[in-house]
Amino acid sequence: MIDLKGISKRYSDVKALRGIDLSVPEGSIYGIIGKSGAGKSTLLRIMSLLEPADTGEIYYHHNRVDVLGKKELHQQRRKMGMIFQNFNLFSSRNVAGNVAYPLEIAGTHKKQIHERVEELLEMTGIADKRKARLRELSGGQKQRVAIARALAASPEVLFCDEATSALDPQTTRSILALINELHEKLNLTVVLITHQMPVIRDVCEVVAVLDEGLIVENGAVDEIFAAPRTKAAQELIYA
Repeated sequence: MIDLKGISKRYSDVKALRGIDLSVPEGSIYGIIGKSGAGKSTLLRIMSLLEPADTGEIYYHHNRVDVLGKKELHQQRRKMGMIFQNFNLFSSRNVAGNVAYPLEIAGTHKKQIHERVEELLEMTGIADKRKARLRELSGGQKQRVAIARALAASPEVLFCDEATSALDPQTTRSILALINELHEKLNLTVVLITHQMPVIRDVCEVVAVLDEGLIVENGAVDEIFAAPRTKAAQELIYA
């Protein structure tokens, strides 16, 4: 579904990414792991078209998207959902208002917004919190709101940037179970950036190991976890 070819990115004298080639199969849960500073978040921003690469090409369904004009790029981004470690929710809105926001800015009719918000709140297990303010929610509930909001526009792919790093182990497991359930129910492609090995082991099918801006290993999760070849992968898996 997503193909990256020769992606490089430099910030001043720092080479964040160096010639990344990567293919994310449609309908997969694809993990990208690496230590802090390995280039994970940069790769995710470029893959999700939030930031341009210095060199390289990006394809979605074999169509090149990194050269799109402003209007077409905006339309392509609407096919993507994003959830973050710090939730990125609006404290001025209640739960339903946060989930409704992407639909409001897209000009969706009020009746359709209401129906879609109710559907997503049920789907993510927070229907009873529709009128709650963010200060009344736990971290796990806030992440469920963020997931519901990310799915509002019915995206094809869900990007998760360290989405469970701020959560305790039990809540992490519940959020991963929800992501896996939504992946199967909605036929979502999920790209998951993390440094947490249990997250990769529990939900991902394929994993890429990123080290100093390079992909040093890439393949099936069970194979790489059973016999990591590179020092970077070994340090992550055996830590």
